Amino acid sequence: MAAIGIDYGTSNSEVVYFDGQQHQFIKLDPSLEAANKIRSSVFIYYKDELPRPPIPMIEAKIAQLKRAISDKIEKAKEGYYQASDPKEQRIHSARIDELRAEYHNLPALQERAIELLLEDMTVQDLPLHQLVATGEFAFGEEGFKRYLKMPEKGRLIYSPKNFLGANLVSGQQEAFVGLIAKQLAFFRESAELQIGETVDSAVIGRPVRFHGTRGKEGNSQAIEIMTQAAKAAGFTKVEFLEEPIAAAYKIERTLDRHTNVLVVDIGGGTTDICCIKLSPEKLANLDRQLDVMSVTGTRLGGMECDKNLITKSIAVTMGHGMLMRNGLPVPPAYYSDMCAVDDIPKLNRFFSEDYWLDIANTKSLVKEPKLLERLQVVQEEKLSARLVNSSRLAKELLSSKDEIILPLHYIEADYDVKLNVDELKRSMQSWLTRVKSLVTECLKNSAEAPEMLFITGGMSLSPIVKKELLELLPGLPVMEGDAFNSVCEGLGIQAAKFK
Repeated sequence: MAAIGIDYGTSNSEVVYFDGQQHQFIKLDPSLEAANKIRSSVFIYYKDELPRPPIPMIEAKIAQLKRAISDKIEKAKEGYYQASDPKEQRIHSARIDELRAEYHNLPALQERAIELLLEDMTVQDLPLHQLVATGEFAFGEEGFKRYLKMPEKGRLIYSPKNFLGANLVSGQQEAFVGLIAKQLAFFRESAELQIGETVDSAVIGRPVRFHGTRGKEGNSQAIEIMTQAAKAAGFTKVEFLEEPIAAAYKIERTLDRHTNVLVVDIGGGTTDICCIKLSPEKLANLDRQLDVMSVTGTRLGGMECDKNLITKSIAVTMGHGMLMRNGLPVPPAYYSDMCAVDDIPKLNRFFSEDYWLDIANTKSLVKEPKLLERLQVVQEEKLSARLVNSSRLAKELLSSKDEIILPLHYIEADYDVKLNVDELKRSMQSWLTRVKSLVTECLKNSAEAPEMLFITGGMSLSPIVKKELLELLPGLPVMEGDAFNSVCEGLGIQAAKFK
């Protein structure tokens, strides 16, 4: 039996097996050059027809049909009482009997209700738990490409991890258990094929605080969802390890003496920081909680920078900040809702017909309606996830270039947006201020000062982020390491201790 480490990330996920000497990264997405990484997003879709509508929708439609029949019965009654001719009364009486029979024929009403619902129903009308139970699953690049080709055939869950600590309505918690179980089962089966052993245990990385607004309850809920999903995926033993501590376990193997290390892990959805005592003498220890001097974190990751770049720079070319004839600006909520790929209720509202009509009405009140037409295309064709992905690519390109042209031709032919590094810096300022305050909080709560700084996570590659952190921590030696793999390697090291 083998144990693996799983870095279940906001943007990407990784799986690693550690045999005590070497790490073996499990290939998860053969369409990528770095095949050990896979997008955490999931596309749930239907190849052919949509499934039978959910019972509440059918019941609501039956009630609507019954109201229409009742109205017809009342009209027929009026005709009966107003008729002076017995023959005319018999006709109305027969019609009343016919309608009453129709009203009480539940199987026929149900069949008609389903038929009417399927005529107009889209994937967006289906509750998430029904999608998970009846839909096809596509992971990684395959899923994202399917979404780009046929967004109307399914639903892209851009970052399942971001919902785990959120306030989930009835059925959604079970839906996320089922959805994540599919992903974890895929990870486990891939590992078994590649290492040639049965995988029954896992150490799964977790942020200090999961994305959500429910505090401790949200964290407990997230761990419960992940635990249930792991069991459903075939794992018999599961443990969770805070991501910055996992990264610390990886770098500990490079040290030759006791060292206090400040680990700053800035990922796609969260920023997590710890100050920890590391020593080569403690490599085999299973429980290291006494070595953790301070740990803090919040839902403050690179995805927020992607969304900020849209609302601060890209959205201006879609009418953001433009004034209407009454002197008021175009509602800024249009653009924050457009980017809400990690908020299912808000995104569903943005994709609704009512929202389309609202934008259409606003479009008639501005001097440059063409700009709002771009927003309306994103809304109508459900391109939010694609736009956030484009912003992420722009952010990455601006890490090495002063200026870029971002093509958004999937929204409008020849639609290009010029972006420069100064705009990126401005869009990141409020985010950076909060990241630095987290670092300060962690240092304040630590009993001992750090002797080294280790920065990891995707956002650690940003020159802007590095510069700000080094200015905040002058003179603190920086330990070089792998921005993407340190957490997963540390999880693998901890998993190997299960044996």
